[in-house]
Amino acid sequence: MKNLIKKIKQRILDGGEITYDEAVKLMEIPENNDEILASFFDATNTIREKYVGNKVDLCTIMNARSGRCSEDCKYCAQSVHYKTGVAEYALLKYDEILERALEMQKDGAHRFSLVTSGRGMDGEDFEKLLEIYQKLKKDTKLKICASHGIITYEQAVKLKEAGVRMYHHNVESSSSFYEKICTTHTYEDRIDTIKNVQKAGLDLCCGGIIGMGETMEDRMRMAFEIKGLGIKSVPVNILNPIQGTPLENIDKITPLAVLKIMAVYRFVIPDGSIRYAAGRVILGEKQNIGFRAGVNAALVGNYLTTVGNKMVDDIKMIKNEGFEV
Repeated sequence: MKNLIKKIKQRILDGGEITYDEAVKLMEIPENNDEILASFFDATNTIREKYVGNKVDLCTIMNARSGRCSEDCKYCAQSVHYKTGVAEYALLKYDEILERALEMQKDGAHRFSLVTSGRGMDGEDFEKLLEIYQKLKKDTKLKICASHGIITYEQAVKLKEAGVRMYHHNVESSSSFYEKICTTHTYEDRIDTIKNVQKAGLDLCCGGIIGMGETMEDRMRMAFEIKGLGIKSVPVNILNPIQGTPLENIDKITPLAVLKIMAVYRFVIPDGSIRYAAGRVILGEKQNIGFRAGVNAALVGNYLTTVGNKMVDDIKMIKNEGFEV
């Protein structure tokens, strides 16, 4: 296995690529083999250093409209199909949003995104969002991101004109697994939005969730499908099973499995931002290892419906590992 790691590492450093079969093979590294894991993570770290340097990109999100979502995504607390006790509220007012944005800016975030529940955004709420983004661009120094579900090309253009720089829209899983976690829209619907965003000239943040019952092959397939879409910001979420959802009793993925996935994603997309996202708290004291295993970006602060690390603690951890923020 060490020879395989060395061979793939050198190929990537020389500008080549890892194959799907090689990625699956790397995931077979035993979690109890500290020596090979160390060699694997060291190789990943070298690739990260060459292609994206030593700075960690920090983003934060705000749940700007919560609950009552018409879609039936099995992992989500905000679906009307499940009884989860999630907070429900309409689109927040600008003053409340600005207060949170300035707080995140002061704490050290680079990016700030509004996220809204629902299949998409249209009508009066979408127009309100455009006004909010125009004001945020003027009133903060943050890079403005947005996550509003399925959108048209015309909506993507308007978001860009309002000051949004990056749109977030996950594929969530591999194309072959997607229908097992959602039936109210398709994987192709998500791809259509991704293409609309790219056509409009917005940067795109697109990743998925691991730990939903998918196979290891699904996880690797998702990485290569994301790569095929030309995406350079890849958030990797770890499922935090929510009581009341169909996945509430699913077995949690192990911390070392998560770290191996992060590392392989760096091999697959060497020049991208491999981003810690929701659920990484399950790694506990192993979170810092991720930054030595390919991770170079992180969603910090709280998530949509679950609690994350304090930003000050994340920044301290990142700096202690020798990285810049």
